Amino acid sequence: MSVIDLDYQLFKLINDLAEKATFFNPIMRFLSLDAEYLIYIGIIVYWFTRTNQNRRMVATALFSACIGLGISGLLAHFFYRDRPFIAHTVFQLIKHPANASFPSDHATGAFVIAVAIWLFHKKIGRVWIFLAACIAFSRIWTGVHYPSDIITGALIGTISAWAVHRLFVHWKYAQRLLDAILNLYERLEQTVWKKKLNSRSFD
Repeated sequence: MSVIDLDYQLFKLINDLAEKATFFNPIMRFLSLDAEYLIYIGIIVYWFTRTNQNRRMVATALFSACIGLGISGLLAHFFYRDRPFIAHTVFQLIKHPANASFPSDHATGAFVIAVAIWLFHKKIGRVWIFLAACIAFSRIWTGVHYPSDIITGALIGTISAWAVHRLFVHWKYAQRLLDAILNLYERLEQTVWKKKLNSRSFD
């Protein structure tokens, strides 16, 4: 059996559960379509805790996401693969454009953020990685990705987050750049808050 055949058989095994275990389908639809917003909200909340560690974590996550999704986009361009619902009869639970299937941007984005958080906060990071894994798995269940799309996306996200984290920890020029960006933002933030406080004092 070829790797492609094995990939399809594993896809079919998971996707067939959409017919056999229908009570999970609403959960899988939510995970596949909307759960990524929990990650976005989490990143915003971490940023506005206004601690230096959390802001460094968020900045690292965003830099990592840019790199990871950039790599994912290049792979999609050079190694185009049709979605499962184009090539096969599947249980498709969500609407999706018939664009490139490989690799999964959802898996890349979810794992790059989750791993970036885990590298700073090990305990809570496990929860984010579990959520990322659920999002990735749901994309197979709902019929829009093959397992290899998900695995590749998860690897891209994980490696991107790890590499950027290492860069900011061990390369002094990258550290200085990150410090300069955060310091500039914080000065602008303080200026805005001062203006708001002054305007209220005159009201």
